[in-house]
Amino acid sequence: MHIQSVCVLGGTGFVGRHIARLLCAQGVAVRTPTRSADKARQALTSLPVEIVPADVHDAAQLARVFEGVDAVINLVGILHEHGGQTFQRVHVELSHKVIEAAGVVGVKRLLHMSALNAAPAGPSAYLRSKGEAEMAVQASGLQTTVFRPSVIFGRGDSFLTLFARLARWVPVLPLACADAKFQPVWVEDVAQAYVRSLNDAASIGQRYGLCGPQVYRLRELVRFAAACLGRHPLIVPLPDAVAYLQASVMERLPVKLMTRDNFHSMQQDNVCHCAFPFGITPARLEDIAPQYLA
Repeated sequence: MHIQSVCVLGGTGFVGRHIARLLCAQGVAVRTPTRSADKARQALTSLPVEIVPADVHDAAQLARVFEGVDAVINLVGILHEHGGQTFQRVHVELSHKVIEAAGVVGVKRLLHMSALNAAPAGPSAYLRSKGEAEMAVQASGLQTTVFRPSVIFGRGDSFLTLFARLARWVPVLPLACADAKFQPVWVEDVAQAYVRSLNDAASIGQRYGLCGPQVYRLRELVRFAAACLGRHPLIVPLPDAVAYLQASVMERLPVKLMTRDNFHSMQQDNVCHCAFPFGITPARLEDIAPQYLA
């Protein structure tokens, strides 16, 4: 396999920017569709990425965006539903449209972003939609590789950075699902896995868990993020009944810090039981996160 051009859906996002940078550094032509070309140029500043104004939910526009590329990487996803952006539309329906558009223009290679614990019978709507999308991709007949990361950290993340910001201003943090387990993985390691798999024929048809080297409870991650700022808030673990009530209130706020669907997702440990693929040694949280949180 020799991939020379890639269309990255979600190329202006947290993970997408890292993948685009690595691909460009290897001389791979990168194209990314967007509804806002100006914002895309700001996100991908200095990178020679072809930015194409398009609505990826429009089948005809999506096929046009795929024309002439060797592979597609679909990173599009949401953690919270808002407005017309539902899990079903963004994860399931878009995946079907990607598969169809790839078939129309003859693209064979597809890399897909899923999630740990994704399953059609999963405990949350988020995980169920990710599971449905994953099944559709694997049954598509394309040369697919699926990635299932744990929570991803790095400069500009929406996980550790959020807790650090809260700890800066709040001396007491009531914490839902305080004992939920995560195995955070560095965004650069995730991006490397995508890029290395592109031309790796052995990765076709495979599904990879992507996790860092250590498992943490949520309360430990919150404490760590706060300590990077020299803060030591009192963390108060909430009983599940209270946590669920808190989530039902918080999901109605303009900025959703937590929803009941998040609560259901965290009933399962977000950890891997496998080695990191492609010979990559995943970075330790303690070696990376203090550099940007502080």
